[in-house]
This record gives sequence, structure tokens and C-alpha cells, in this order.
Amino acid sequence: MGVHDLADYPWDAVGPYRERAAQHPEGLVDLSIGSPVDPTPEIIRQALAEATDAHSYPQTVGTRSLREAIVAWYARRRGVPDLTVDNVLPTIGSKELVALLPTLLGLGDGDIVVFPRVAYPTYEVGARVAGATPVAEDDPARWPEGARLIWINTPGNPDGRTWTTDELANAVRRARELGAVLASDECYAELGWDGRWAEEPVPSVLDPRVTGGTRKGLLSVYSLSKQSNLAGYRAAFVAGCARVVGDLLTARKHLGLMPPAPVQQAMAVALGDDAHVAAQKELYRARRDLLRPALQAAGFRIDGSEAGLYLWSTEGKDAWESMRRLADLGILAGPGPFYGADSGQHVRLSLTAPLERVEAAASRLHGASL
Repeated sequence: MGVHDLADYPWDAVGPYRERAAQHPEGLVDLSIGSPVDPTPEIIRQALAEATDAHSYPQTVGTRSLREAIVAWYARRRGVPDLTVDNVLPTIGSKELVALLPTLLGLGDGDIVVFPRVAYPTYEVGARVAGATPVAEDDPARWPEGARLIWINTPGNPDGRTWTTDELANAVRRARELGAVLASDECYAELGWDGRWAEEPVPSVLDPRVTGGTRKGLLSVYSLSKQSNLAGYRAAFVAGCARVVGDLLTARKHLGLMPPAPVQQAMAVALGDDAHVAAQKELYRARRDLLRPALQAAGFRIDGSEAGLYLWSTEGKDAWESMRRLADLGILAGPGPFYGADSGQHVRLSLTAPLERVEAAASRLHGASL
């Protein structure tokens, strides 16, 4: 396996549905991709502007102020109080880390990379690029011997599945039995909606209730794209086991994987301000509160989706049939088959569209239920 074994980029298959939806007389409502549409907060834009005299090369390891901001953020927002700057590392967005982590860890032929059965496809892509074997499996008891990297995603994309501290602790124990690195993609952790996650924070794999007193072999991956509208900045980071983070730092130095200096300054400011994150969550909540009941009125069931940026929806039919039905309403969704073999009857709808467009989608869905 390797880069030549990759399939065509799957989103190209959505083109005809986009064209169909765009023909709606009241216009397209694009809920297919989770790309932020709200403005980057002024406090962050100002920090970027003030750092534009970036005449020297940035540090791969990150500035001291950024690393301290990441450490402080984990303590304040994620219940992880004991990190140091040696436990954290900025990245150029989170997708490059997800895709490159097997390669950066030196995995290859004969090694297994495990990822969720319903999952963002880049976990599998990263395994294939490294020449490792991808295995989709959610149950830690079924994680195979030979696994060297195990991905979990909490809250999940696309299904919103969120792991409890007990579930995370069990995953940690099993990964250590296998001698595998356990990497938890936690990019939607600020977006809890239903059940217990309406009241309590989503836990991290680095939470002391999970780790058993040691971060050995554990990584937490986080992005500021959603909570701070920084998708265009490519602003993310990884935290956890100092040995693994140190190995990643060495590899990234050799490869020149350096977040731009102005972005590092903007990240430090973003991580220190919780007010804009709370305000952004309320924007997503308003859209969710419109879209969820409208989908249900139109005959869709919402599965999972207790946290995160998406509504994972099914009407018990082939996903492409649902895509066509929605496209006839001028609504573009993401097809479930992109997210694994178990997702043939689901579609994913994102909360990243202007409120006016979400209102239009909700109105059309309610009309379709008549």
C-alpha cells in the first residue's frame, strides 16, 4: 500500500447533487462541508495583524507564549491540569497531523492503524500513505494485535459519538496492552448538546480520571477551526506523552512543518479568550435548534449527534436516495458512505451555514413533511 493506492477524492461524486440543489428557485443551502462561515473574532484578527513582521523562520516547536497558552487551555477547558510545554506541539491544522501521524511515527508494512467504523476518512488515508494496514473497529476488545496506532474521535465526525471517562480509560488500558499509541481526535469538544454533554464538559483522553497516572502513549489532537473560526489560519495542536511529542517534534523539524509565526501569535490569543468560543457555540445552537426538528418532521431520524458540528441523519433508505431528495429541496448534504461501510443509509448535515440559509432549509423540510 501507499499513496498510489488512494481512491479518487470522494467529494467529486457530490458534484451532480450540488448542481441539482443549485437549481432550486430559492437557491442552494450547502450543509455538506463543515467549513466555518462566521467571521474570525476581531481579537484574533488583530493579534495576527500585529505579528505580520515575521522576517525570521518560525519555530516548529512553537513560541513559548503559544505553548504556555495551550497548557493553560487544557487546564482551564479540558480538565487536564498537569501538562508542561514539553507535552504540547502546534500543527498546521489538524488534518495534516491526522494524515501524517502514521508516517511521523515510522509506521509501515505490517503495522496496523485502527480507527472508528464511522469515521472521517483521513484516518484511513494516513494509514495507506504510510503503507500500514487500516482496520476499522470501535470495540477495544477487538482491537487487533499488531496495532501500533489507534485513533478514536470524541465527539465523533460525522456521528457525534462521545466517549465517557470510563470508556476512555478502558481504551487506554487496551491500547497499552497492545503497545499502541492512542490518539484521540477531540476537535469538537466544546460543542456538547444533548444528555450529559448539555451539562458537563466532554472529557479528554488526557483527563487524570482516564490516564491512570501516566500519559504514556497518549495523544490529544485539537483544532481551533470550529471554536474560533480559524479554518483558514490552519491552527491546531497535539498534546500528551512527552516522548511521543518529542519524536513528532524531531520529525517535523526535519520536514519543515512550521506553523507561520503570525498564526502562532493569533492562536495564543484565541486560546486565552473563552468569550468568543461561547458566542460561537450559541450561533451553532441556534442553527441546530432549527434544523433538527425540521429534519425529523421530514421523516429523518437523528442518530447520535449528542455533540459536535453535524446532524447524522437517516430516513432508512440508501444514502444517495436521501441525497437526491434533499437536493430536490435545494439542500446539499454529505453522503454517509464517505464515512465507512456502516453508513450506507445516512447523510451528514453541517451546522456551518448562515442562519438565513438554515432557516430556508428548515422551511423547505417542514414543507416536504406536509
